[in-house]
Amino acid sequence: MSVVANSAVATEIADLPRIPVMVPWLGEEEAEAAAAAVRSGWVAQGPRVAEFERAFAAEVGAAYGVAVSSGTTALHLGLVVLGVGPGDEVVVPSLSFIATANVARYVGATPVFADIDPATGNLTPDTIEAALTPRTRAVILVHQGGVPADLEPIRALCRRRNVALLEDSACAAGTLYRGRSVGAGAQVAAWSFHPRKLLTTGEGGMVTTDDAEWAARMRRLREHGMNVSAADRHASDKPVLEAYLETGFNYRMTDIQAAVGLVQLKKLAATIAERRQLAARYQRELADVPGLTPVADPEYGETNYQSFWVRLVDSFPLTRDELLARLAKAGVSARRGIMAAHLEPAYADALVPPLPATEALSLNSLILPVFHGMTGAQQDRVLAVLRAAAGG
Repeated sequence: MSVVANSAVATEIADLPRIPVMVPWLGEEEAEAAAAAVRSGWVAQGPRVAEFERAFAAEVGAAYGVAVSSGTTALHLGLVVLGVGPGDEVVVPSLSFIATANVARYVGATPVFADIDPATGNLTPDTIEAALTPRTRAVILVHQGGVPADLEPIRALCRRRNVALLEDSACAAGTLYRGRSVGAGAQVAAWSFHPRKLLTTGEGGMVTTDDAEWAARMRRLREHGMNVSAADRHASDKPVLEAYLETGFNYRMTDIQAAVGLVQLKKLAATIAERRQLAARYQRELADVPGLTPVADPEYGETNYQSFWVRLVDSFPLTRDELLARLAKAGVSARRGIMAAHLEPAYADALVPPLPATEALSLNSLILPVFHGMTGAQQDRVLAVLRAAAGG
């Protein structure tokens, strides 16, 4: 192809509608559910929140669900009920959204960064063990991008070392570990319903646990430490004088959000099936592209592909940022790989051990578009840019 012809093709591609990296699957059913909540007159935390808690907990194999305002507040409440506080250390991956590390600081503890497995982006028993000290009170284990961590040996390690385990399942709704949801059997698991997640309520989150006392305490804490919820007070036919048992927070979810979440929960299986089909095509088509390694299922589980990333190795002719620019010029919205929190200014004063796998994956990976309704032609365009960039 001549330079002129090549330029014409590039111009034609750039003129096509931009391909988003992610679009939430929302429609008329969610709009009607939200409208019904508004028409009911009960828009704050109420009966729809309670219904959503029961339904989500059942979906992930937990006894109790506690709906909250975000995935971050879910993590915060998880650390509180696990008894983490000032003077404690919490082992966390640096390779995660910065909230994972921040919540340790919220309770006065010190986040201690551990390295990851470059194939899954997750902590391993070995990387956790290397970060443990006599001050370690908890580990926050992230199922990064929806890829399940190897739960059994990590749970066993934490039990053996008498360390609490908080599972950051923010991206992992519908992800399976040995055939069960990653939330099944967790001490405490935290979930996010941000629009980048497969199940969204706009903003919002959930904590799941099998411990009835922890669930009851988290319900109090999300509502200022109050011993009876506003919904229960309004439902009573007798005067109710509430008491505030401890310093709490305003971490409530609204019934409008929960109404949307109930609809989204019904779509979860179809969402995951579609994303896994798109991921499988990326994996097939990129298998012979030199210098690119796509994310894949680990042998012990199935990812929901909340994020589909590819890792660039040294032989790839472009840097990660150059490839992002090439995709953007072709009308493809991609994102840098998952952030490394220890490289951010907020953690410039932290004592950080060597994290070679974390830095390599964060700096040499990018997230490709995967969303409901993505067409074969759209995926072809993404693949064409990647092949051309690799010299194929």
